[in-house]
Amino acid sequence: VQLQASGGGLVQSGGSLRLSCAASGFTSDSYAVGWFRQAPGKEREGVSCISPSGNITYYADSVQGRFTISRDNAKKMVYLQMDSLNPDDAGVYYCAAPTCIRSDGTLVDHGMKYWGKGTLVTVSS
Repeated sequence: VQLQASGGGLVQSGGSLRLSCAASGFTSDSYAVGWFRQAPGKEREGVSCISPSGNITYYADSVQGRFTISRDNAKKMVYLQMDSLNPDDAGVYYCAAPTCIRSDGTLVDHGMKYWGKGTLVTVSS
């Protein structure tokens, strides 16, 4: 199994980026995909997660209403559309699979067995 995140870059505050996660090696579409991010000096945090069929999604409070997660199972792709970016959104973004687990309402990484290499998002103020 491999996950590959891409789409990061430098964007001005208020701008948008779309991250992509390409999945390979799964024998079926029965895996959830989550996005996590880690800023320098901070712990990794769960940002968003999507169920295998795409009908259930989760967003951290900090990105609710600004980020949209989606997936195209035919293409084995998961996307994270990020709008109204601010400097607090900067960091390395990782996609992971296969299980979304929330603890006290927060997405945690306990259910994630597979991780892609991160993609860097930089937001200038």
